[in-house]
Amino acid sequence: MGYAIETRGMIKDYGPFTLGPIDLALPGGTILGLIGENGAGKSTLIKCLLGIARPTAGEARLLDRPAPQALGQVGYVPDECPFSDALRVGQVERFLPGLFPGWDGALFTDYLARFDLPRDRKVKDLSRGMKMKLTIAAALAHRPRLLVLDEATAGLDPVARDEILEEFLRFVSDEDHALLIFSHITSDLEKLCDYVVYLHRGRLTVQGAKDELLERYGKVTCARAELARIDPAILVGKRAGEYGCQALVSDRAALRESCPDLAVDRCTLEDIMIFTTRGDRT
Repeated sequence: MGYAIETRGMIKDYGPFTLGPIDLALPGGTILGLIGENGAGKSTLIKCLLGIARPTAGEARLLDRPAPQALGQVGYVPDECPFSDALRVGQVERFLPGLFPGWDGALFTDYLARFDLPRDRKVKDLSRGMKMKLTIAAALAHRPRLLVLDEATAGLDPVARDEILEEFLRFVSDEDHALLIFSHITSDLEKLCDYVVYLHRGRLTVQGAKDELLERYGKVTCARAELARIDPAILVGKRAGEYGCQALVSDRAALRESCPDLAVDRCTLEDIMIFTTRGDRT
């Protein structure tokens, strides 16, 4: 396929809040992680991608087609299990074949076994991790080409989270598949993603290949007087403390060249998010 997700100048205007313009391109066989604070526009972006909301301007294409036409090949995993607590695990399948033309009952059964989900257990008696595995099993059992995940690993213990992340990597080992994950757990995204975008106040403020971003950005710890030496063009944000300052720069190499005596360390995706959102840029 060309791009699993492609948006061009996509805008959704709700009056008080506007998302966009959003330009994204996710190739097959890759994983895109999206980070952003609450209220940044994540839910609006999901609705536009899944055809629930129509963009005010621009377009969203999934799997080389307009988004609404591709939904049969998209698996969606929300942050909460969508199935009734009264159902038993084995009963979940009753409602799904009619919704998804590509439903594969044998594959669903295989996922239940792989995730150690007992068919006779009621949904209400499952742990959060087991509920999430059930939701993922249902999303994968209709053989989607694109998987969209909304905080799918939130609240899980490290063992369950690692198991689920491995399943996502297995999914995109097929280059005809791709995965978009929204998450506040930036450490998961650092392990998992090929590309990262940061959504802030409805705009994509940072985006690119994850490894390149983490190589390029850097964190500086210095005295207050030394902040003035940092080129404002690469200063993303700063935080002043009682004994000194921390700053995020968008180009470590440029800082080393202009201020070789200032120590600059590698940063994390969490650093990029925090400094962009809360750092006082002046």
